[in-house]
Amino acid sequence: LLDNLLEWSRLQQRGLMFTPGHINLFELVDDVLKQIKGQAGAKNIKLINLVHNQFNCFADENMLKIIIRNLVSNAVKFTEQGGRVDVNAVKTDNFTGISVTDNGVGIQPENIEKLFKIETEISTRGTASETGTGLGLILCREFIEKHGGNIKVESTPGKGSKFSFTIPDKPATKF
Repeated sequence: LLDNLLEWSRLQQRGLMFTPGHINLFELVDDVLKQIKGQAGAKNIKLINLVHNQFNCFADENMLKIIIRNLVSNAVKFTEQGGRVDVNAVKTDNFTGISVTDNGVGIQPENIEKLFKIETEISTRGTASETGTGLGLILCREFIEKHGGNIKVESTPGKGSKFSFTIPDKPATKF
């Protein structure tokens, strides 16, 4: 929560540096999954990096780590004991598409639109009573939009969720 508040505050004050470059996405995802290993291990959840080991993208490394960390952490939070969370990536035209998929509890359709709005409070306890503020997803959306990309959610209650986002191979905006 404190990391998210600090990054969001920096973004709002335009103090966060945007320094895109070429990144090995496999290695970045691997680093993020290592950070979340303890949280996932407590629930016996498998974290799977499906990104090809030579997959490169063009992005701000710190922002991309925050985006993926938040999405994976949320996936773990809403996945039952013994579940699974996958991170994958594909190239399409001039974009990189990244997805985080879980086999967790899913999201009710009426709540999906509320996920990325700061004015709408939506806080659901995780499968082990974990709490959250929703700020992480708002930060993800803002970082993705700063890259010139988009985020979307597909979810089926009781079956899981897939958070997918795109970032262009060359950022459209800078700040």
